[in-house]
Amino acid sequence: MKKVFSLYRNAFGGLSHSAWMLSLIMFINRSGAMVIPFLGVYLTGVLGYTLKEAGAILSIYGLGSVCGSFLGGWLTDRVGHFKVQFFSLTIGGSLYFMFLHLQQFEHMAAAVFILSLVNDTLRPANASSVASYAKPENVTRAFSLNRMAINLGFSIGPAVGGLLAAISYNWLFIADGATCIMAGLFFFIYFRNKQGHKPMRQKHDASRPVAKVKSPYTDGLYLLFVLINCGFAIVFFQFLSTLPIYYRDVYTLPEQGIGMLLGFNGLLVFALEMILVYLLGEKFKKSLIIPAGILLLGFSFVLLNATHHVGILYLAMALLSIAEILVMPFMSTITVERSNEQNRGSYMGLYTISYAAAHVIAPYLGTTIASKYSFDTLWWSLGVFTVFLSIGIYFVVRRVEQNEQKLIIAAGEPAVMS
Repeated sequence: MKKVFSLYRNAFGGLSHSAWMLSLIMFINRSGAMVIPFLGVYLTGVLGYTLKEAGAILSIYGLGSVCGSFLGGWLTDRVGHFKVQFFSLTIGGSLYFMFLHLQQFEHMAAAVFILSLVNDTLRPANASSVASYAKPENVTRAFSLNRMAINLGFSIGPAVGGLLAAISYNWLFIADGATCIMAGLFFFIYFRNKQGHKPMRQKHDASRPVAKVKSPYTDGLYLLFVLINCGFAIVFFQFLSTLPIYYRDVYTLPEQGIGMLLGFNGLLVFALEMILVYLLGEKFKKSLIIPAGILLLGFSFVLLNATHHVGILYLAMALLSIAEILVMPFMSTITVERSNEQNRGSYMGLYTISYAAAHVIAPYLGTTIASKYSFDTLWWSLGVFTVFLSIGIYFVVRRVEQNEQKLIIAAGEPAVMS
């Protein structure tokens, strides 16, 4: 017991107070994350949309996310991450209330695009905040702490959302909007006078390896990294698009059951991420950890074809959660290490664009394959796809690590574990 306590103490030790407060804000925000996990079910089950129409709406959400991520990165480098985050949380939260009056496809599509556009300006700004307030030696753990808070909130949001949806789906929009606004106000109160949230204008340290990179759009290796990350996200985001529909259509689970399964993911990631990142990050290279996680993600979907039993759903979700832990925090760290203070917003913007683009492709691709062929075909296809992704990311990340090591040696600096 003492060893377990010591591991958790070491995993959480050394993180700044600001990093903890950022995580608390994201916890408040994600505790109300109820709309998107249930949006596909709401569109098909309540509004009567077809599976393809629901997939189109979810893809439009992804399109807005692409634009929002690009806009968020651009604004972060120009006005600072504080203003971008405050605007996204408060204005984005208020937009949820308009869904109480929407039913037509065209109106829903426009509203979903605007909502995701505003909401996803938060992502690059928040990532820049985490990098700004983290110590160089524990950047990965700072991102993991932020994700831990997000996942703890996500373990609550869908579970409560399932209960509220059983009463009325209107409560999902009200609760999601209210928690976003609460998070925005709390963020403003704590960070309004904090140093480090204004855009950086001074010259950066030329001895740092990343200082030579001026734009992510001219960084060929990073562009390949982002492309593969988008492929990973396309697979992962079946979790938020086709999986809830699969639970309802194939297993006939009620909203409460769907919410419990989605919440199980958040709870598991919350419990395990910090400790696994602490243990694995010290012993293994990212070029090994990330491919292993992508392969595990594919296997979690293939496992759904093994047998028809509710227990397999929880086992598959457990594997998906561990895969998420092995990939996402280390991907974020690579982005931070590849950027500097002047261009971090742009790098984080492009990184989040890869996820946003996956939000466009994943729902449409998943629902199309499932409706035209079957869910079984979809799960097999995702498994095969992750094999190619894991091979690609291995060579890309290994090349990144080799280049970074050469530049560190050339600069005469000691390697720093993150």
